[in-house]
Amino acid sequence: MKKNFKLLALCLSLVMLLGLIAGCGGGQEPAKDSKEGTKEGTKDAKKFKVAYVISNNLGDKSFFDSGYAGLERAKAELGIEYKVIQSPNSADWEPNLKAAAEEDYDLIIAAASQMHDAVKNVAPQFPDKKFVYIDDVVEGNNVASITFAQNEGSFLAGALAALMTTHTELPGMNKEKIIGWVGGADIAVLHDFLIGYEQGAKYVDPETKVLSSFAGSFSDPAKGKELTLAQYSQGADIVMNVASATGVGILEAAKDAGKYAIGVDSDQDGIYPGHILSSMLKRVDNACFDQIKLAMENKWKSGHFEYGLKNKGVGLTEMTVMGDKIPQEVRNKLKDIEAKISSGEIVVKHYENFGVKK
Repeated sequence: MKKNFKLLALCLSLVMLLGLIAGCGGGQEPAKDSKEGTKEGTKDAKKFKVAYVISNNLGDKSFFDSGYAGLERAKAELGIEYKVIQSPNSADWEPNLKAAAEEDYDLIIAAASQMHDAVKNVAPQFPDKKFVYIDDVVEGNNVASITFAQNEGSFLAGALAALMTTHTELPGMNKEKIIGWVGGADIAVLHDFLIGYEQGAKYVDPETKVLSSFAGSFSDPAKGKELTLAQYSQGADIVMNVASATGVGILEAAKDAGKYAIGVDSDQDGIYPGHILSSMLKRVDNACFDQIKLAMENKWKSGHFEYGLKNKGVGLTEMTVMGDKIPQEVRNKLKDIEAKISSGEIVVKHYENFGVKK
């Protein structure tokens, strides 16, 4: 009887031991793809993260919105996550950039040229982070500086304005060879726009007079409208907008005065149909998308990279909104000028040392 009891106790002990081992997972095969979290759709899969730190707010329908469009494209096509950090107060530029660098972003995009000192100060503090600086140049092993040949794009815009300014068959167009230009803040990159615009206009007709004004801000539509109406009153019938959110007022002035404007950075042709001859595209969207893709493919490099007419970084819209109101001979002339700039036959001036490492 004792022997049977001892045998029963031994069996029960063995059963309990085996149950304990099974309960601890011993002998269980790991689930496939769970260890590294690389299987598509698993919760552990790490998405590529981008911070877009801008020196103003979105909603300008121009420069910053163009960069945002590049992020949206990267989200749709590459599956990234991103955060937009808006910084209309200059005192926040450096702290916001530093805060982004301290988080787990794979790429930090800083826009625009006013953030030069912020990028120059913050990037060296985070040598393992990748920074993309849009619209100016900062030297650094972890900084890719992206500039645009806006002088080339503006040359085309100035040529268009000079070609169209005496086409009196268009309502609101006078015979005077006077065109206008209104910029936001008085900074180097905008002078680079202006020098190209003036050169393009004079290339078409040396007698063309170019009026120019700076609003002193990128976020004052009322001032943009005031300056544009003043130029119309001085004989201009076409004014180029280079003013981000201030430019909303410039375009509105064209509509209210029954005159014409040229948009900037993004395609603004349809904002006031029939009053925007064309827009000078500055492909911030392409630059942001390209830099994200390169970083994701481990092909990203630091250095200075320029987007110009040759690589479709700048240019005019197709002017489809205006349609046949832009004569074919004008379109042909612009294509000829574009080809000559791309080939080097026409050399467009830069403003002083714009785009040089600082």
